[in-house]
Amino acid sequence: MAVITSLLLTRHGEAHCNVAGVAGGEKTCTGLTDRGRTQVRLLAERLCGEAPADVLYAAPRRRVQESAQILSGALGLPVRIEPGLSGPDHGEADGRPWDEIKAAFGGPPQSDPDRPYAPGSETWNQYLARAGAALSGLIQRHEGQRILIAGHGETVDAAATLLLALAPGSSTRVGFESAHASITRWNVQRNRFGQEVWILAALNDTRHLASTP
Repeated sequence: MAVITSLLLTRHGEAHCNVAGVAGGEKTCTGLTDRGRTQVRLLAERLCGEAPADVLYAAPRRRVQESAQILSGALGLPVRIEPGLSGPDHGEADGRPWDEIKAAFGGPPQSDPDRPYAPGSETWNQYLARAGAALSGLIQRHEGQRILIAGHGETVDAAATLLLALAPGSSTRVGFESAHASITRWNVQRNRFGQEVWILAALNDTRHLASTP
């Protein structure tokens, strides 16, 4: 089948907030660790050996922007910031330990997707709707192109929810793993009958990180 449009979702490298186990929102994200920068450099080397992307979009949070700049320098693509791809708004949980947030909520945000997990936070389904709308807009805008996105692990969830047409509440039963600096690939393919379908070609691909500790 012929590939029409490709969506390459990459997660940011390891960040200080990940190591500390805290919710790193707009106010408290302090960017990548040295290990995270190494991870993204290896990701960039991997992508340089593939068919070139046409555009590079990035979520606005600091750890993603730092990752996107590494990709931009290696691939020669300008970074286009897409606000709709920002990670979930943590509200008053911004900067707090995830263990405390989950204990107070009774589980992760996905476990009760229509309830805010902290005062002022988005619900999980509100996040999925926002990020899904942003992804849908990019796909329509760049039909027939290879779209590279520097995002969050949650971006992978949002893309899967959108492209698999998952029902609200499905997050209580299924999730999608995405390690730091991983690649997830979706392709629109057209068969000989002229039918087009989204194909999940890779999920959480980290082969390029085999040499990292």
